[in-house]
Amino acid sequence: MELKDLLKFDDIVIQCHDNPDADALASGYALMWYFAKNNKRAKFIYRGRNEIKKSNLLIMIKELDVPVDYEPFFAREPELLITVDCQYGQKNVTATTAKTIAVIDHHQKGAAVPGGLSYIRSDVGSCATLCWNLIKKEGLDPNDNRLLSTALYYGLFSDTNRLSEVSHPLDRDMMDQLVINKATVTEMINSNISLEELQITGKAILNYDYHESNKYLVIEAEACDPCILGVISDFALETENVSVCVAFYASPYEVKFSVRSCSKEVHADELAAFLAEGLGGGGGGHMLKAGGTMQPDYLNKSAKDTIEERLQWYYDRYLVIYAKDTKLNTSKWKAYDKVSQTLGCIRLTDVFPIGTPINIRTLEGDVDTVIDEEAYLMIGVEGEIYPIKEKKLLSSYQLTNFVFTRDFEYEPRIKNRATGEVKKVMPFAKTVRTVTNSVVFAKPLEQPVKLFTAWTEDKYYSGDIGDYLTVRADDEHDIYIVKGELFDRFYKPRTNR
Repeated sequence: MELKDLLKFDDIVIQCHDNPDADALASGYALMWYFAKNNKRAKFIYRGRNEIKKSNLLIMIKELDVPVDYEPFFAREPELLITVDCQYGQKNVTATTAKTIAVIDHHQKGAAVPGGLSYIRSDVGSCATLCWNLIKKEGLDPNDNRLLSTALYYGLFSDTNRLSEVSHPLDRDMMDQLVINKATVTEMINSNISLEELQITGKAILNYDYHESNKYLVIEAEACDPCILGVISDFALETENVSVCVAFYASPYEVKFSVRSCSKEVHADELAAFLAEGLGGGGGGHMLKAGGTMQPDYLNKSAKDTIEERLQWYYDRYLVIYAKDTKLNTSKWKAYDKVSQTLGCIRLTDVFPIGTPINIRTLEGDVDTVIDEEAYLMIGVEGEIYPIKEKKLLSSYQLTNFVFTRDFEYEPRIKNRATGEVKKVMPFAKTVRTVTNSVVFAKPLEQPVKLFTAWTEDKYYSGDIGDYLTVRADDEHDIYIVKGELFDRFYKPRTNR
């Protein structure tokens, strides 16, 4: 769905979920602004039993001129109803009848969502991001209204636990591009916790469960603003002998949790995704801070028991390998030749000069580096982007220098951190072919693995059962993981070892 698809309607009502948060308010505000730009009149409402009382949201509505109305008894049937930051028919939004329903949301898609006029992406951190992206696609810039751009930023800020759970590059693009009133944001941030929520924080911290064997805490709080969970988990992680903390609350509508890690063996974003998998929600963030949701209807036991059980599964399932200090016995492993593949690479000096500090933004995350004469980017068979040095590149690939093309869900970008200039990478991409005389030993994994390669001692790569643990024949410390579904595309059995 595109926003221009909604311009054929004249009687438009935008509705966010009951008890709105900053993301819901920002999203509805963005749509109101878009319709006004296109000379369409719309009304933005929320319903339910409770009118907004949180001080930060009252400041947001007043200072940013958010055009929302509380309509608990709204009875008119509009031509078009758009639900934002929620999905029509779900428990957290009071039902409003309408001739046509549209949905814009960043939560997991529900079974009853109307088809056609829906834009649902659960991979982004906020609904505000989706509205910003949709508006940008229509050739408009929310920065034309500083109050709106500030609201969009605060929507993302609030829904990703002070930006700690941001993982998708669209979220990061919006963060970078929005021009905001910093003083207003600061005022809202410093009015975020009420005395009641301060009490919730204290009570939760006093009732922790500590698991000494793996040094993690589980803390249950009362239903509260998700930011409170971040406050709890941030504070708890400063405790001696605590490496991981999961703080959560359970409400009739959702289970919300926050994950913090200071252990290099536990990436917070991976743990968050593991906790939420298959439970009607999702998890994400980055290595140190993450969070997620579960839907109560998917749980067959209490939220606390579910989290405790999944944490234990997570710690029990992995074998940890440090390649730099490991010599694997490959005497019974099969030998393979690398199959010739055409991949892509970018010489970074073609993009910016030597010495330029850059940020590489991809779907897999951000990488900061400084360009030197040996710096390249590789584009893998699945479109993944990763830095590589010229010596390493030439040991496995031959430069063929034809134009390399590929379609991406999100096209990678490189930002000059000194000037702010941003360039897309694909205009600079050239082809390379794998060298066919590379020999490796490999075997399928029988249990999940966390692998710290010889070049990335602070970040691991995960492998699951059926993936392949692979070792270069000419370097016993060059250990890496190849996904099971890709292995036959990369390697063929060697006729004699």
